[in-house]
Amino acid sequence: MIKPKVLFICSGNSCRTQMAEGFLRQLGGERFQPFSAGADVTAELDPDAVSAMREIGIDISHQQPKKLDPFMRERMSYVVTLCEREIERTCPIFPGAIWRLKWPIEDPALAKDPETHWRKVCQARDELQQRITEFIQANS
Repeated sequence: MIKPKVLFICSGNSCRTQMAEGFLRQLGGERFQPFSAGADVTAELDPDAVSAMREIGIDISHQQPKKLDPFMRERMSYVVTLCEREIERTCPIFPGAIWRLKWPIEDPALAKDPETHWRKVCQARDELQQRITEFIQANS
């Protein structure tokens, strides 16, 4: 059975896309090949993203931010951009996609203080869980 490749992209690949990859890996089982990448990759995962996912029983601490470049030569079944509508123009464009989905989810990195950042990470996590669950149901 050929598993659909799903690539989640945004600019930094440290939080939203990493959580999305973790959710699809956990909730989708062996049905999908999840990946995440970004154009301006950060050095490490957002610690709040790791904590927020651990809070619900998913460990993404082993994942690493990845640049989009190596994926540009691959064919993906789905490419899901997580950039917000207001800053979508800075989100990477991926030409090798069969289907493109846009899930504009607020970037927690734009929060002005640690408490707001944590709240935004948890909001993004909860929205991603819902979207990934719906995605799996629609593609099963």
